[in-house]
Amino acid sequence: MRVGVPKEIKADEHRVGLTPAGVRELCQRGHTVLVQRGCGSAIEFTDQDYVAAGASVVDTAEELYQQTQLIVKVKEPLPEECSLLRPDHLLFAYLHLAADKTLTEALLRCGATCIAYETVTGPGGGLPLLAPMSEVAGRLAAQAGAHHLELAQGGRGVLLGGVPGVAPARVLVIGGGVVGTQAARVALGMGADVTVLDRSLPRLRELDEQFQGRVKCEYASVERLEALIVQAELVIGAVLIAGAAAPRLLSEEQVKKMQNGAVLVDVAIDQGGCFATSRPTTHQKPTYKLHGVVHYCVANIPSAAARTATSALTHATLPHTLALADLGLDALRKDQHLLAGLNIHDGAVTQEAVAHSLDYPYKNGHAAIGAV
Repeated sequence: MRVGVPKEIKADEHRVGLTPAGVRELCQRGHTVLVQRGCGSAIEFTDQDYVAAGASVVDTAEELYQQTQLIVKVKEPLPEECSLLRPDHLLFAYLHLAADKTLTEALLRCGATCIAYETVTGPGGGLPLLAPMSEVAGRLAAQAGAHHLELAQGGRGVLLGGVPGVAPARVLVIGGGVVGTQAARVALGMGADVTVLDRSLPRLRELDEQFQGRVKCEYASVERLEALIVQAELVIGAVLIAGAAAPRLLSEEQVKKMQNGAVLVDVAIDQGGCFATSRPTTHQKPTYKLHGVVHYCVANIPSAAARTATSALTHATLPHTLALADLGLDALRKDQHLLAGLNIHDGAVTQEAVAHSLDYPYKNGHAAIGAV
């Protein structure tokens, strides 16, 4: 199959769909790989590196889309990219459609088969293609929160770890999944007073054992949430419902009750955001202040560590990329976990949570592709 790796054009997005090492794996399997010139230059994956791995370099996205069948990206396509997609294309990327009806409509119109990393499942449960970016985002969330607590960034002027004689900052992590666990790990490592809220008692027990009691693990009741947000200097929203829009964890009235100069980090912003006052920001202008609270709502947090993130992403996605290149749609028919990633096929929404969130008719993925 002819595989295309375009240059990402979303603002401040420096990741790339495949590393040169990933390209080499595809080429050794007999596939043809085209990469767009400069696609990895920001993270020092040069065009020469890709050529050495067996790829051919093309100058424009138009050339790349015209000459390939499987498109491997990082972020969802922007309108000018959607216009390049055809019914015979397989698109493999993060899509986050539940929060973006305009994109969903564009992908339905183009007729391409769209497989979302974030809804591919794993044999043992979980979301294995989302996990590596959640790990990166969670760790960066704590770092970003610490930075924006500085007075010069609009924060309270609080050091996350405190110093002898001065208490550390209080960090509240809402959600004990991959993002929340990694955020708690880094915040704890920086010396903060960390509390994780979650509604799964088994998960809270796991976290209590993992952190050996150094992180407070509490049940996420409304009463406890309201009590903790007025005390916290940093609140990290880390709740995920696979494929669906993020739940609203804090209302605007609750945000108003937070301390002046406190920081909110909304890791769920690419799924619509989990705070009522959240709106997407960029790495160039990552924050805004509303009701005295600093909001960090960057929609592609892992791009801040794009080289690390690209390698982690390729390691996770490559087996599925190879299967799609080898078998096309038959890869979905043979693998129920990859089939769970199918969001759009032949002009229909095939992911139930997306259909529900956007009020579209839902077509079962098995029926859509004729799986047995």
